[in-house]
Amino acid sequence: MGQPQKSIAAEQQILSLGRVLQSLREEDNVDVLIETTISYLKEQFDYRLIWIALYDRLNHILFGQGGITPDRDMSFLRQRVVLSPGDLLEQVVIEQHPLGVADLQTEIRAAEWHKVAAKFHIQGTIILPIRYKDRCLGLVLLGSERWGYLLTGETKARLMMVLGELGAVLYQNEMHKQQKQTKRSDEPLLELLENLRTLSNLNQRLEAAVQATHKFVSPSRTNVYWFEREGRYFWCRMSNQMVKIDRNSSSQQAAGMTVQDLSDFYYALAVNQIVSIGDARSSLKSHFTAKLLERLKVRSLLAAPIIWQKNLVGFLAVESNEPRIWTDTDRNFVQGVAGLISLVAPTESMESTIKQIQEDAQLTSQVAQGIYSENDLQTTLHNCAKSVLARLGATRFLLLQYDPEQKNYQFTYQSQPHNRRSFTFTLNTLKELDGQLLQRSTQAVEIENLDEDLRFFNWRPSLLENGVRSLLVCKCTHEHIPAALLVITHETHRSWTTLEKELLWAVSQQIGVIVRQWQLHNRTTQQQKTSQAFEQCLRILTQSQNSIQVEKKHLKCTALEQIASILGCPLAVMLSWAPGESWAEIISGVSENSQFGIFSDASISIQAEALIQWALATESYLTLKVGNLLPETRKWLNIPDKSQVFVMALRTTADYETTGVVLLVDYQERRWSEQNLSAIATLISQLAWWRRQKQITRLLESTTEELRQLNWYKHRRLEEIQRITTHSLKQIHDLGIPANELTQMRYQLLLRQLDHTTASMSGMLKLEHWQLHISWETMSIASLLKRSLERIENHLKQQKLWIGVHGLGQPIDEQESPNNSALVRGVPTSSIQSAMAIAGDIVKIELVIHELLITACNRSEIGGRIDIWCRRLDASKPVNTKYSSTSLGDEHQTSLELSITYNGAIEPQLLTELHDNTRKDALASSNLDQPPALHLVICQNLMQELGGELNFYQLPDNRVVSRLLLPLVGHNS
Repeated sequence: MGQPQKSIAAEQQILSLGRVLQSLREEDNVDVLIETTISYLKEQFDYRLIWIALYDRLNHILFGQGGITPDRDMSFLRQRVVLSPGDLLEQVVIEQHPLGVADLQTEIRAAEWHKVAAKFHIQGTIILPIRYKDRCLGLVLLGSERWGYLLTGETKARLMMVLGELGAVLYQNEMHKQQKQTKRSDEPLLELLENLRTLSNLNQRLEAAVQATHKFVSPSRTNVYWFEREGRYFWCRMSNQMVKIDRNSSSQQAAGMTVQDLSDFYYALAVNQIVSIGDARSSLKSHFTAKLLERLKVRSLLAAPIIWQKNLVGFLAVESNEPRIWTDTDRNFVQGVAGLISLVAPTESMESTIKQIQEDAQLTSQVAQGIYSENDLQTTLHNCAKSVLARLGATRFLLLQYDPEQKNYQFTYQSQPHNRRSFTFTLNTLKELDGQLLQRSTQAVEIENLDEDLRFFNWRPSLLENGVRSLLVCKCTHEHIPAALLVITHETHRSWTTLEKELLWAVSQQIGVIVRQWQLHNRTTQQQKTSQAFEQCLRILTQSQNSIQVEKKHLKCTALEQIASILGCPLAVMLSWAPGESWAEIISGVSENSQFGIFSDASISIQAEALIQWALATESYLTLKVGNLLPETRKWLNIPDKSQVFVMALRTTADYETTGVVLLVDYQERRWSEQNLSAIATLISQLAWWRRQKQITRLLESTTEELRQLNWYKHRRLEEIQRITTHSLKQIHDLGIPANELTQMRYQLLLRQLDHTTASMSGMLKLEHWQLHISWETMSIASLLKRSLERIENHLKQQKLWIGVHGLGQPIDEQESPNNSALVRGVPTSSIQSAMAIAGDIVKIELVIHELLITACNRSEIGGRIDIWCRRLDASKPVNTKYSSTSLGDEHQTSLELSITYNGAIEPQLLTELHDNTRKDALASSNLDQPPALHLVICQNLMQELGGELNFYQLPDNRVVSRLLLPLVGHNS
């Protein structure tokens, strides 16, 4: 039985709430509204103290309107409270948010309520604003004997509904009063206008204008200042305290003000801007405001310019000795009187001309002024729509913008009555005939009866369904398909006059200018944002030069943040890997929303992940919707169903390895412009180049470090070997020479060889510690080849290889048999005879030849044959890369071509890389990274430093050729 009772109680609360809301809506009297609200609060809420006050925003004062107290003493509930900075009540008025106090008796920010709280034992208190939109109209104070101030959700909801309705009704009453007051200000203006019409003297007219203004505004004094162009100063021509002032009178010095002293004030008036200086408010800069008030010896000022034919004639000023907030009515009246003075100031012959011009241009100038007087686009359109709808008596003011991607018109701004909903649909692109109609039009296109008129046919169903029966359409731009359209609609069939259509046309052209300006502004803002992202990203990447202090992963994350900032994406990640790896590393750059992210335990395979493969297969970037992703991708990518994905590989050029993929995710309703996407693609490309440069740098640094360690180690070991060898040789010398003659000869030979080896090791240790030393010596090619062949004699025997030398003092015959060769397997090397000698670093050349012979031995088949071909080359003849048998009898030849040929297997890719001697991608694996190819590349580069040349190629009969070009010793050497 408990539940039905609760339902009945809740129903009673709802009925009571409905009754009080209905009462508030139907009541106009403020006192009745307050009493109704107090009665409801007393009936529905258990509070011993209730106080309602209305807020006077001009004077910053609260006026008590009553309430309830335990002792029924109402005197202090109707008191006036002046708000001061730091006051608890002022905080609620300014912030317009409820504020709770656990114990009002101890609250230092509400000193005036201490006695009341102590008297009635009030502790828990809540203060709520009575507001409408962004305007505070008053407040309600509720006090309880209980400590604390919490309200339940249902209680708070009912309370806020009642106060919201009360605020709306109070706001309507205040607006109604202001409208009445504005209407009452028309009567003094009309009366002044009538007086001006009867007066013939300008000073009399000025006196009448000053007296009427002073009477209506009630300032300390009212003056008319006149501007003298010759001296560029203002002088007081008329005042309510002085009927007439002559410019040559003795008081002129005190009343005059130069433009130099009042520059900002003068320029504001010159552009027809009313100057308002009141209590803590000013339309001028703060430092100049104080200077102007000091010059006029006042504390508040309201000045309206008097302008005729765009020239400043003077200004009407109302001055107050006390701080004052000028109302809109004061401004409008002063501005209106200044306008009347500008009409009577010129001569009688000019009066009619000005009147005619103002009548012709009054309406359009008001609209233009309404557009250009605001900076915010929405505010500008709001003011413009309000004026246009009031002038034309229309229902809706619509601004349409064409979307080329969706190929439809969308509402960028709408203005309609409060009891009408905004349009939520879009309008299809215009038919060709309708587009041509707008293209040719020079005024608004009128549709008096949309039910019968077939123009704008594809718009009719949507407009008719939403209550539109007549409309005016104006193009704001002049493209083939107008990018912006202004539409005025009405709910009944009606027509508009030509003047009204011309007015709307003028407004539409002004709006077109404003829209284009804001588009340019937005574009410029986006470009600046992109430029800042570029600058920041480049700055971040340049920080990587100090790799010790800056973490590279942090740099990547920061760079991703800058890339994502261009689109404002909530998620930006990088899937990174090194060449040869199979799994991608996840580097998170931006993760601003819990709905967007990567699962922490995700393992992403480079080959199996479709998103990565799609990015690798695309030259540029790729944009996808969630529906395009595979289920396997959604397992590690946590994003909402209404999302869009941008993916791009970290690619530099087609020849280089890709080292990662950048992934951006955004809400699907956001539009990505081509300009932003292009900027992002450029930044990602820069990031890819930076990553590649850092990877190459790390690779080179690591390789250099390893080579330095290896060189140090081998050099120190060689020093130790040289030391031991020298010591052993000294001990051999100390033992003496053997007595046997044959042993003595061999002993002497071995000592010479050891001495020579020790001397060469000493020279190398001295001259070639950290760099190669190029020496210059000569040696006959015969001796060089003998020594080289002796070093590989064991290889020849093990693999049963035949080796022949050709071209040393005998004709070259490529088809000769091994028996005709200068050297055959098992034949002594002393049979090689030649007078040719080469010049250069013999030790290094001998090592290169040895490396080539070792390579030939290792690649030759067992029992195969190796041929060494020698021939002179003339310096004037081009160097051929293919072997040819020519005579060596020309004495002008200055270089030796030494070719080593053998039958063996060699990879075509290796030959290509040896021929190019350059790697396309330093990060990709290559045959040149490991021996023996690495040794051959080193020999190639070394021969270039020695002034020679080394090439590798394959003959048509599949023989492999190692071609070495060496300098020969000339006759004059």
